[in-house]
Amino acid sequence: TPARLSSLLLMLSAGFHVAALKTPHLLGRHRLARSFSQQRAVFYKTLYFDQQIDHFGFLENGTFKQRFLLNDKHWHQKNNPILFYTGNEGDITWFCNNTGFMWDVAEELGAMLIFAEHRYYGESLPFGDESYSNASYLNYLTSEQALADFARLIENLKESISGAQNSPVIAIGGSYGGMLSAWLRMKYPSVVIGALAASAPIWQFTDMVPCGDFYKIVTQDFANSGINCSKNIRRSWMAVNNVSSTDEGLQWLYKEFGLCSPLKEEDVGGFKGWLQETWVNLAMVDYPYEANFLQPLPRWPIKVVCSHLQFDTGVSDKQLLHGIAQAVKVYYNYTGTAVCLNISQTATGSLGIRGWFYQACTEMVMPMCTDGIQDMFEPQVWNFQAFSDECYEIFGVRPREHWAGTVYGGKNIGSHSNIIFSNGGLDPWMSGGVTKNFSDSLVAIMIPDGAHHLDLRYNNQYDPQTVIRARALEVQYFKNWIKHSTIT
Repeated sequence: TPARLSSLLLMLSAGFHVAALKTPHLLGRHRLARSFSQQRAVFYKTLYFDQQIDHFGFLENGTFKQRFLLNDKHWHQKNNPILFYTGNEGDITWFCNNTGFMWDVAEELGAMLIFAEHRYYGESLPFGDESYSNASYLNYLTSEQALADFARLIENLKESISGAQNSPVIAIGGSYGGMLSAWLRMKYPSVVIGALAASAPIWQFTDMVPCGDFYKIVTQDFANSGINCSKNIRRSWMAVNNVSSTDEGLQWLYKEFGLCSPLKEEDVGGFKGWLQETWVNLAMVDYPYEANFLQPLPRWPIKVVCSHLQFDTGVSDKQLLHGIAQAVKVYYNYTGTAVCLNISQTATGSLGIRGWFYQACTEMVMPMCTDGIQDMFEPQVWNFQAFSDECYEIFGVRPREHWAGTVYGGKNIGSHSNIIFSNGGLDPWMSGGVTKNFSDSLVAIMIPDGAHHLDLRYNNQYDPQTVIRARALEVQYFKNWIKHSTIT
C-alpha cells in the first residue's frame, strides 16, 4: 500500500526506528518510560546559555536559552579536561542519566562533565512553545546549527569558567549524539581535541550502505538467540494477515495480545508496524543485564523472547501468534504491571519524536528496505519520491537526499583525526557505522557482543570482557589526546 512505500527513521538515543509516515497512529505516538531504575544518583547544576537562533545568517538575530548540565566534582586542577556530551534528539537529563561511562571515568581523568541539550528538544526551544508551530520556525532545526551551538557553548565555558581557558575538550555521544560528536571534531577541530562516537551510523545515508543491511543485523540477532526464532517471526506476518481477515480473528488478536483498544481492519498495518518496531528495539537494547533504557527488560532479552518462539513449521497461525504475543510481552510487560498493551507506545517519552521526524524529512535521509528473504520482515522497498511526497504533505518541506554526504564528507573522512568509532556487533546501527581503522588516530573499536552504545553505559558486573576492554582502550586514547593537546 502507499503507506508502506516509504520509511521514516525515528532516531532515538536508543537508536532509530523505521515506520511508514502515513501510518495513522505514528505521528501522534507517545513513547513512555516506566519506572524500573537501576540508574545511579547523579548530581549536576542545570545552566542555560544564550544561543543564536541562526548561526549562519544575519537577518534572524534572536536568541534562545540552551540548557546544559554541569558536574565539576572531580575537576580540581586548572586546565583539567572537559568531557562534553553532544546531546541527541531528546531531553538532555535522560541522556545524562544513561551515559554512565562519563560518570565512571570522570575521577580517573579529573574531568568536568558537560551534557549539552540539542536545540528544539527538552527545554532548549528557540521559539518557545511555538517552535513546532510552522515551517519557518522549524527551519533552524538542523545538525549544522546544533554543532555551532555546541562550539559556541564550549568557547563560552572556557572563557567564563576560571581555570578552564586551556582545558582540552573531548566530545562524546551515542547514536545521533555520536554522529554529532564525530562531526563536531570534523567541523570544529580547534574546539574539541577528539571525539568518541559510539554506535554512530554516519554512513547510513543514500548510496553509502545497502538499504537492507540494518534489518539483516536485526534478523541475525534473533536467529542466533533461539531455534527457529527469526523464521517464526518471518512467518508471523502472514499469520497476522490470515487471522485478521475475519472479525472473529481481529477480536482474538485483541484479546490474545491484551491490547488496550479493539483491533479494527484498518489497524492491522499499524499493528504489524508496532511489532516490527518491537523487534528492532529489542535488537538495539539486547544488553547482558536487566536494563530500562527503552523499557524494563531482563538480561539478554532476545533470548527470553526467543524462548517463546521455538515452534516447528507445522503449528497453526493462532499457535504461532500466541507465541508472538508472549514474546512481545517480554518487551512491554516484563515487570507484570501493564494493564494492557498500547500499539501507539513503543519506547520512551524522553525522546523528541516530532523533531526527529522533521530532521529525517530534511537532511537525515536514511534509506531502509526489507526483502523478507535475507531478513525476517515483510518486503518493503525504499522509494525516495514517495518519502519526499509524504514529508512535503506533513511539513511542507522536501528532503535533500545527498546533503549529509556533502556537508560531512560521506566516506571520505580520512583527513580527520582523533575520532573513535565504537560499534556493537549486535547493534543494527552498525550497518551505517565506521567499523575499520582509517589511521592511527581515526579508529574503529568493535564490541562483538555489544548492543547499541553498550560502552557508554555504566560499568556492570555482567559486562562482557569485550566492552570492558573497549572502555579501557577509549580511556587510553583520551589520555593520549590530553597529553598531546597543544592548547596554549
